[in-house]
Amino acid sequence: MWHENFLWSAPSYFFGAGAAAIAAAIVVRGGYWMAPLTAAPVYLIYHTYKVYMGRIQDQQHHVRQVSDLHLATIEALALAIDAKDQSAQSHIRRVQVYAAGIARALGMSENEIQGVKTAALLHDIGKLAVPEHILSKPGPLTQEEFQKIRIHPQVGAEIISGVPFPYPVAPLILSHHERWDGKGYPVGLKGEEIPLGARILSVVDYFDALMSERPYHRALHLDAALGLLRQESGKALDPRVVQAFTGLYPRLAEEAESRQEPARKLTRVAPLASGAQPAVGLVHESPARTNVFQDIALAHREIYALYEIAQAMGSSLGVADTMALISSKLSNLVPFACCALFLYDDESETLRCRFATGVEADLMQHLTVRNGQGLTGWVARNRRPLVNARPSADYEAAGQPSDRTSLHSALVCPLLFNDRFIGTIAVYHAEPSVYTDDHRRLLDRISEQAAAVIYNSIVFEQTQEDSLTDPLTGLPNTRYMFMHLTRELARAERLKSEVSLLVMDLDSFKHINDTFGHHVGDRALREVAVVLRAAIRPYDICVRYAGDEFIVVLSGCGCDEAERKRFELQRAVDDLRFEPRPGKALPLAISVGAAVFPHDGASYETLLSTADSRMYRDKARRKQAAGAPAPEARESAKDVAPAVSDVDLQRPAIGIL
Repeated sequence: MWHENFLWSAPSYFFGAGAAAIAAAIVVRGGYWMAPLTAAPVYLIYHTYKVYMGRIQDQQHHVRQVSDLHLATIEALALAIDAKDQSAQSHIRRVQVYAAGIARALGMSENEIQGVKTAALLHDIGKLAVPEHILSKPGPLTQEEFQKIRIHPQVGAEIISGVPFPYPVAPLILSHHERWDGKGYPVGLKGEEIPLGARILSVVDYFDALMSERPYHRALHLDAALGLLRQESGKALDPRVVQAFTGLYPRLAEEAESRQEPARKLTRVAPLASGAQPAVGLVHESPARTNVFQDIALAHREIYALYEIAQAMGSSLGVADTMALISSKLSNLVPFACCALFLYDDESETLRCRFATGVEADLMQHLTVRNGQGLTGWVARNRRPLVNARPSADYEAAGQPSDRTSLHSALVCPLLFNDRFIGTIAVYHAEPSVYTDDHRRLLDRISEQAAAVIYNSIVFEQTQEDSLTDPLTGLPNTRYMFMHLTRELARAERLKSEVSLLVMDLDSFKHINDTFGHHVGDRALREVAVVLRAAIRPYDICVRYAGDEFIVVLSGCGCDEAERKRFELQRAVDDLRFEPRPGKALPLAISVGAAVFPHDGASYETLLSTADSRMYRDKARRKQAAGAPAPEARESAKDVAPAVSDVDLQRPAIGIL
């Protein structure tokens, strides 16, 4: 104790003792009246000692201030790194509280505990060397990406090794991803070879990762996280540390909760945008103070969300699929209760909602707004965003009651592709005046990216529709029929149900073309197509097969129902009033043959061939009946003899085109 604390003061004791001896000698020889003279050197000694000790205390206070400044700087930088990780807010603060509590419980010295606390603050500093897209990747990492992740303990230890901490920090950072069974990284230490502080960090870091929302997994419930912790005890984690942590967790969780916010909140005043007046509906708000760490987190969240949106938009072709991906990623940047896409029709000069998700999506999908009316019409005409406008304006412009909406603020941005307006993206919120200029900037940026993709999706859908649609009648074509029929037959086979196929041929169509011209024949086909489509159920299909032939696919229909539908379609065409020339009416008629799965065949080729043969038998009977003095009742296909007629022999069975 003397050597450590008092050796430096030894000269003053000897000097004081010598002065006291001299004073005693003077008093003995000169009398007690000389005693006051001895007070002067004693006071000088006392005063000198007091001044000296004061300077020592000032130096110690200065050293503590510098140390606190260094620790505060380290903490601020660590919190900034933590804020950069948008998926794990306050991660390092919780890890620090947990680690310090376990270190005390395991009997570590105060110096070692301070080292654990500092290492907990800085254990992820090496992630600065790992690309952001790898850290935030939602799926499993490739081998190359995992190798990139493995370098962060070494990088962190090398960064910290240059700082002269009075306690070990770098070894703890280097080893905090080592495993108890020796299968960790970067060195592969095992068991007690791993520093105790690093083993503590491994446990608390793993637990907090389980309890946090990450791009690659959902946050676990407490019981599930503790269960996994116990499951890894003796494998990846030190059993003694796991046992200590599980016992202390309730108290440590309360302590971590009370220390979520830093002691000194760093804030900034969010300024109002100056200059131009806001768009219609924009409401200025008083300046607000925001946490700078939230700003850091938002900045990185914005970067990654934009990256995700760009990546997602390249993985879908349809408009609805593209917008579903965009809206799911957009929610991380711009808050909304409802998100909608309106596409512009040049011919009608209207904007029709093609996609909506969220609150009131069903109502929103039925809105059609004229150019210049409502919010979307205003954006279409002015080609600029609209912030915090009244959503009910779109309902009013579409002729819908405005009191049906519970939305109170809207942000609408135009979609422009090569200076061509193609539509708008709109987000709505239930609270008034929610959106800021920063939200507008973000949605504008996303709209720039989305415009080209949505335009390509429109072109794709139109091309796809054209490839599956007959251009003359607007009915599905043969390619679509075979796709649909294949699905229906597979479904019917699985559910043990029936599918009916009706093959139809327009009677005397050649006579119409030869007499009145092909343009009149085309008009006759279009009018027959309208009648046939109207006479079937919405989920059945009518196809223009080839020339003047049509095919109807009836799901879930047996023989009797198919026969009734056959007569119904023939009557519907018989009732059609067709005028090849004004004032001249020409009767139209069709011949129909039916085939039913599975009774008449198990494949569409067999069904088509059977229905086609029956259609020609029906055509022959109708011609024969038309030439007789009095029309006879039509016979059903099941009453006709199965023998093949001469007409059947003259025409081969229909196959796949």
